[in-house]
Amino acid sequence: MDPQLIIEKYQNAIIQIATAGGTGTGFYVKEYDLIVTNDHVVADNAEVTIAGKTFDKALSRVWYTDRKHDLAFLEAPKNIELPEVRLGMYEQMKDGDVVVAIGHPYGLNYTATQGVISKVDRIREGLKYIQIDAAINPGNSGGPLVNMNGEVIGVNSFIIRGGDNLGFALPVNYLREALQLYTPNRGQASTRCFSCGYLVTTQNIDSKKYCPSCGTEVKLPEIPEKEVEAIGAAKTIEEILKELGKDVKLAREGVNNWSVKEGSAKIKITYNPDNYFIAGDAYLCQMPSDATKIKPLYQFLLQENYRMNGLVLSCVKQNIVLSSVMYDLDLTKDNGVEAFSRLFRQADHYDDFLKKEYGCTERLEE
Repeated sequence: MDPQLIIEKYQNAIIQIATAGGTGTGFYVKEYDLIVTNDHVVADNAEVTIAGKTFDKALSRVWYTDRKHDLAFLEAPKNIELPEVRLGMYEQMKDGDVVVAIGHPYGLNYTATQGVISKVDRIREGLKYIQIDAAINPGNSGGPLVNMNGEVIGVNSFIIRGGDNLGFALPVNYLREALQLYTPNRGQASTRCFSCGYLVTTQNIDSKKYCPSCGTEVKLPEIPEKEVEAIGAAKTIEEILKELGKDVKLAREGVNNWSVKEGSAKIKITYNPDNYFIAGDAYLCQMPSDATKIKPLYQFLLQENYRMNGLVLSCVKQNIVLSSVMYDLDLTKDNGVEAFSRLFRQADHYDDFLKKEYGCTERLEE
């Protein structure tokens, strides 16, 4: 199959995953109606945020974790038609085969890199891995490794830091075994004991924390009675978002990053504790295609910046962005609610106004 056809085929099956600690990739397996990803992507969370090309952000339950094989299975979104991707046969792979690694590196939506299998059965910590030279970057973790028949033959798992495109994928036979192990226990929080391989569930766990087979301490992906809260400025930011009616769990996009929508505008909030600043950037519409309207638009933006206090309109490549910056020591819940509320309100206003008055175009979404 042509690599471009493979990329097009997988676009709607690739899932972006976010937690308070980072981002990663997953992919939908229709045969089992589950999203597959790495255990280290979900990172002890029983609930994560997912998004795809055909659906907006949603919360997804983590049903299965497997620390030894670095696998996790998530609940698929309801009432969304996702394409079927087939699981291939690892035994048929050989060194030199061309493969495509698909994922969301560094939080970017949908990236595919082509390479070859350097070694089909590299042994690490008692497991076989597919060593590939296709680039796997942070955020690619949990995405599929696909052969030229368009079949999943591995789960992209890790890289060796400092290595030149030295990536490793868990072979699909381990994935198939885990899916078959979990299927009879659908709907139960489950974890596979990393010591003996026994499937521990809410029904058989010993004293709520031990494997009933070998006694190893394990942890089920169960939603805690009380959610662990952020601290410092991050906690204040989340309190502000809650006050403004935003779903904080859905807003989280990794460490000290949040994203919300207000009308047609998308607002990204970033806290950098190293330089003590909190930035809110509302991505509005894009520059008009009619060149005669660009100069009047620039004049308008400059005039608005002179008039406004605490907000700045700017052009970032083709995007028009409305920004607000605060010093973390100055941030309180009250003044934050006022500042963010104004940013959200003005973002929605300017997005509509600039499209109507200056012919600005709809922002391109990945």
